[in-house]
Amino acid sequence: MTTKPVSLAELRQQLTDVTSPSDPRLEALAADPRKGAQQLLAKLKRQLARREAAEEAFQHRLHYERPFWAAGQQVAGVDEVGRGPLAGPVVTGTVILPSDFDIPLVNDSKQLTPKEREALYPKILAQATAVSIGIGSPQLIDQINIYQATRVAMQRAVLGLGVAPDHLIVDAMQIPVALPQTRLIKGDAKSASVAAASIVAKVYRDHLMAAYDQLYPGYGFAKNAGYGTAEHLSGLADRGVTPIHRRTFSPVQKIIANESRS
Repeated sequence: MTTKPVSLAELRQQLTDVTSPSDPRLEALAADPRKGAQQLLAKLKRQLARREAAEEAFQHRLHYERPFWAAGQQVAGVDEVGRGPLAGPVVTGTVILPSDFDIPLVNDSKQLTPKEREALYPKILAQATAVSIGIGSPQLIDQINIYQATRVAMQRAVLGLGVAPDHLIVDAMQIPVALPQTRLIKGDAKSASVAAASIVAKVYRDHLMAAYDQLYPGYGFAKNAGYGTAEHLSGLADRGVTPIHRRTFSPVQKIIANESRS
């Protein structure tokens, strides 16, 4: 009596937990002459290759942290989001990761989708040794300029950590705190700690701007995060300047000047 082959649907279900190219079930699948089986095999190999590449890239992003972990030191990654918008604060995140941190998808927040960032946010909070947020308000930005306000926000984030770091890894800025700092260009793509900080800061600010969208409808803050999109500029022209707009930023500055002349 000939044994009926396992259906392709059953095969797909059975192979959902394959994590290694050396899994013996893949060898059995390779011997299956059905076209659907070979297509499934090719798909699984592609998935495994992507997973392996992601893990390799993640391990590379731990390059700057490892020497500090080996010395028993706490290292914090620091990053900012929101330097360019016309409205809302600049937000900075500081994250201290443990030496056993293991979320390979943590990468530069700009390379992730909103859905991916939202999914990673609670995972980072759960695994991190410490997390802190620093805010530079629109008023502070107008008083001392966006660059200096970003430095102040980063300082606030670092000082707000419940755990004192021994070293900082920073995305291209110098923070006014008495701690040694490694400054990296595009640090959020090179350091897992900075990447985690960029995700935390981005998600936190996006949630904040969504709340502001409820307070100040008509500018599209939930969608544009305060950047100068067509909808935002139209809202500015129709409704004027809100308390969260940066008055020293053009075109906000121009609208204020026009209103004062009229």
